[in-house]
Amino acid sequence: MFNLSEYPYPSRRTAVVARKGMVATSQPLASQAGLRVLQQGGNAIDAAIAAAACLTVVEPTGNGIGSDSFAIVWYKGQMYGLNASGGAPELLTPDAVRQRGFEEEMPASGWLPVTVPGAPGAWSGLSARFGALPFAQLLESAIDYADGGYPVSPELALKWQRAYEVYSQRSGNDPAFAEWFRVFAPAGRAPKAGEMWRSPDHARTLRLIAESSSESFYRGELAALIDRHARESGGLLRSTDLASFQPEWVDPISVPYRGYDVWELPPNGQGLVALMALNMLNGRDLAGQESASRFHVQIEALKLAFADGKHYITDPNRMKASVEQLLSPSYAALRSSLIGEQALMPEPGQLPKGGTVYLAAADGEGNMVSFIQSNYMGFGSGIVVPGTGISLQNRGASFSLDPAHANVLEPGKQPYHTIIPGFLTKNGEPIGPFGVMGAFMQPQGHLQVISHLLDHHQNPQAALDAPRWQWMEGKHLVVEGEFSAEIVEELKRKGHDIQVLSDRKAFGCGQIIWRDANGVLIGGTEPRTDGCIASW
Repeated sequence: MFNLSEYPYPSRRTAVVARKGMVATSQPLASQAGLRVLQQGGNAIDAAIAAAACLTVVEPTGNGIGSDSFAIVWYKGQMYGLNASGGAPELLTPDAVRQRGFEEEMPASGWLPVTVPGAPGAWSGLSARFGALPFAQLLESAIDYADGGYPVSPELALKWQRAYEVYSQRSGNDPAFAEWFRVFAPAGRAPKAGEMWRSPDHARTLRLIAESSSESFYRGELAALIDRHARESGGLLRSTDLASFQPEWVDPISVPYRGYDVWELPPNGQGLVALMALNMLNGRDLAGQESASRFHVQIEALKLAFADGKHYITDPNRMKASVEQLLSPSYAALRSSLIGEQALMPEPGQLPKGGTVYLAAADGEGNMVSFIQSNYMGFGSGIVVPGTGISLQNRGASFSLDPAHANVLEPGKQPYHTIIPGFLTKNGEPIGPFGVMGAFMQPQGHLQVISHLLDHHQNPQAALDAPRWQWMEGKHLVVEGEFSAEIVEELKRKGHDIQVLSDRKAFGCGQIIWRDANGVLIGGTEPRTDGCIASW
């Protein structure tokens, strides 16, 4: 029997073109779920919700019902932003964390890093405002796959096996993780590529969410089950925390770049990092052939933007700097002036006084959605609520315990968030959604695909196929094996500490939909995962 995870030869993808609709996700079954909704009379927003719900079933390694979500929506000629990330539970304080043995930093697993999940609220909120079909209809495919099962895809199987190894090491004999193993490793191991996996508990939960428009999750039966499990196993999340949650409508933010406007969501997300870096690059000519000088300038701008982002970004109600300050042309020029011929050690600037899934959807009426949801580190906290299939995110792991840090843990506070949807417009007209998932790789991926699209005029598929780099810290950089060896050596001479990685999964996974002047949709999907575009 052949090995579904083994491909000894290079393969090639081409851009997908369509007119009536397009859904791009990291899983073929989720893309088809979104397309099915379009063909039933739904719009791009309906398709995005259907695909997102389906991804909690067919790609549980990166997201779940206990995820957070963000979206940029273009609907009937206007742009909208949605932030569906919850805050820290009221009982979660720095003292509570330290009392449990964590003195220096937040743990990555268990109950402590769990904040209020926002994904179900995002689905119902988007549906209520923009949807053309009944909300319950949008979750039908997700329920069917959870109830009846589906064959695990090749890249998904590899991620699942890695997660199994991680949780096997972390869990020990902690009973809080028992449900994770029961649900996601029912045979005592991770499912293999081509093997069927099903989760009837997950299906029942999705039915409750569908029938109640997510009310059950925040103020009903599911909220009570989450509360009970937290109390019984040492968690601090309570039904009152869930009941107080509402997704927040926000205004997207942008910078001009090469005649287009690049849009991200404002903090608490890190989309601001991508925009700060692009702002620094605006005055530089990056067109032409790939060169070490071009990559060097991009890397240095990204490093400076990240230094500012990690210093300033947190819950927007608690930030000590404004988006306007950080995106001002004068500040961009000041930061850009620091970029020289040699790699620098990035430090935050002094302001003037004064494991995720990404999907894109578009319909024939001009509506478009850039949507992202995530459990953060793979399956997230490792906490699964018994009898529900709800895997809870671990977003609180990004909180600091340093009282002087902008992102210090506080009850009710939203943490610095890594997941960011992107969007392009030109002269006030929508071009399309884009995104690259992968924790702190995300703004780096955004910068790189935007550069390939707008500096080098490459099509969406080529922009995603291109070899990527990722800044880690200080002067340390990792690059993909396909990266030019000559450019790597020149970057080393410029002071970069470079490691070549053979594992492409470290460099994020993206999707792009581009609408041309004739209304034709052009889609690119990620070659580093089981990506698929379903079109009509």
